[in-house]
Amino acid sequence: MTDDRPKTRYDADRRRKEARQAAKVSHRWPLISAVVAVLLAVGLGAIIAYRGGNLPYSFDTEWMSEVVEHRGAAWDVPAQLMNTIGGGVVGVVVVPIGIVVLLCLLRRFWAALYFAVSSVLSAVLVQLLKGTFARPRPEDMLVAADLGSFPSGHVANAATMAVVLGFIVWRRWVWVAGAVYTVLMMISRTYLGAHWVSDTIGGLVLGAGVAVIIWAPLAQRLHRERQKHRNPSG
Repeated sequence: MTDDRPKTRYDADRRRKEARQAAKVSHRWPLISAVVAVLLAVGLGAIIAYRGGNLPYSFDTEWMSEVVEHRGAAWDVPAQLMNTIGGGVVGVVVVPIGIVVLLCLLRRFWAALYFAVSSVLSAVLVQLLKGTFARPRPEDMLVAADLGSFPSGHVANAATMAVVLGFIVWRRWVWVAGAVYTVLMMISRTYLGAHWVSDTIGGLVLGAGVAVIIWAPLAQRLHRERQKHRNPSG
């Protein structure tokens, strides 16, 4: 009889190698797309800054006129709530640290690292771009805000959190909830007069791009950790 064990071992090694190569390819395009997204956010900020002295676009001013016209007590409360949970000490410190601690308690250490690094990098880039472009905020603001309108830090934070939790949990409802939360954050920032629409677009692209960039090199570890968490006996 012919011994097929070497051939079987060779086939198994080849399949593992092909799987690793396929994984690299599957992660390469999201990584490239994410880098392009971040560059687009930076490019949008540069265009806004240098096209005409940081002046808003026509769609910025038209949208702002609409939201100011429709302001009312019924909308002020949820918008102010989004302002609190999406930024400042609560949004930048309390919520992220709480999520990291929860992930560690669940023994999702790679997920905790992924969330922490993405959140910090997103916040740092937001402040860097704000300081670089120094875009004036709308005049009719309902909340106090720091200098620099582009990009929206609240929206970048929301987009980063939505994408990161989507990759960590990998459930459709998490992606849907994250998308809804991010869109509501974009609307609330313009409703409160804290940002122009183009600021929120820049924050969305930047935040999501950062989340994907950090995910790419950790994807395999996150996948194994997620599978182990779902099947602890395996």
